[in-house]
Amino acid sequence: MVMIIQTYWAMLLKAMGQTLLLCLLSLVFASIIGMIFGLMNVGHNRALNLIGTVYVDAVRGVPLIVLAYFIYFGIPTALQSLGFTNFKLDALQAGTIALSMNCGAYMAEIVRAGIQSVDRGQMEAGRSLGLSYGAGMALIVIPQAIRTMIPSIINQFIITLKDTSILSVIGFPELTNVGKTVMGNTFKPLQAWAIVGIMYLIVITILSKISKKIERRINRGR
Repeated sequence: MVMIIQTYWAMLLKAMGQTLLLCLLSLVFASIIGMIFGLMNVGHNRALNLIGTVYVDAVRGVPLIVLAYFIYFGIPTALQSLGFTNFKLDALQAGTIALSMNCGAYMAEIVRAGIQSVDRGQMEAGRSLGLSYGAGMALIVIPQAIRTMIPSIINQFIITLKDTSILSVIGFPELTNVGKTVMGNTFKPLQAWAIVGIMYLIVITILSKISKKIERRINRGR
């Protein structure tokens, strides 16, 4: 194991950086997607409710690996058949889209639950003061809901970080993919995967500790 670390430490650290980059990009876009569809699901417009529900149910009902294959192979093939011969997605772009869509569906549920956890009287009080529905949501409800959502968002970040390993199937050079390379070069699967597992464990443990600390602070602040 020591020999593997000495030989491949730079490659493994770079792969972890790629993993975190993919995870962060996906979480940023997923937060935007989640906020949009979460608001659709708590609004009073039935058409928007239906769109939000269909998106969440459809994306959560498709395995991430299938979604990744569809975006990486299916969409470019379809567009090329329509005449966009130069269109293609690299592994980072396809991986970001797939993870963002997948994580966004779960983020939408986090947003919905967070908004619904705020007492309805808060919105009614804002409306009685002359605020529109949108202003009341932006100025009163969402700021309170975010306090409830933060621990769940961090937990979703952890889940998304682990889900990046699935994207090794489309060739993205994240930690699991590099782990395969190290195993193939050293013919030491036990040691190679132990190192990869420990690296994931360290990062995820740190994030879990941060999540619990934030949750305790939020609870004390209530």
